[in-house]
Amino acid sequence: MDTDDIRTEERTGYGIGELLRRAAGRAVPLVRAIPDEALTAPTPCPDYDVRALADHLFHVVVEFQKLAARQEADFTVTPRRVGAAGDWRERFADETDKLVAAWSAPGVEDGTTGAWQMPARLVGSMALLDLVVHAWDLAQATGRAYPVDEELAPVVAELRGAVAELAPTGRKMGAFGEPVPVPEGAPEFERLLGETGRDPYWRERPSG
Repeated sequence: MDTDDIRTEERTGYGIGELLRRAAGRAVPLVRAIPDEALTAPTPCPDYDVRALADHLFHVVVEFQKLAARQEADFTVTPRRVGAAGDWRERFADETDKLVAAWSAPGVEDGTTGAWQMPARLVGSMALLDLVVHAWDLAQATGRAYPVDEELAPVVAELRGAVAELAPTGRKMGAFGEPVPVPEGAPEFERLLGETGRDPYWRERPSG
């Protein structure tokens, strides 16, 4: 493990696999609870309704397994999984379990991965970011709470550090919106959402 890997793990004291496990414990129940009638509802991501965002998150969960295994991932096309035949919610749960296992393998955080050969832990943090913020998006869109507690604190700490590294390039590529100001003294999770271009109080906006 090189110096950068040690420094990033020292942010939280946890490996990416454990942080993904904690995030999955929130994301999977929220996805399981999405009713069919909510699939066309808007989300805090203006370009996505619930169906499109759930499809995107499903695709992330599948493709980042490949990056853990140092295989090529393809994000150019998002397959339509949500609403397809069979129980897509349980398939999402199964694939999320596989994602956690893939990023918990010995040595998975060593070296680099992906087409840009980024540090593996940072790539794992990208999967973690999507699993957290898009689960929050889906919770807001379907009128549910996203559980934020002490168990999530190291996840948020990891992600705030990762976003600080990723945001300048991410904004140029359209992956992040411009930062949304949050009140002084706002909780760390709300600060994270603001840094990714999300309004932490999106659900409170009047409709129409």
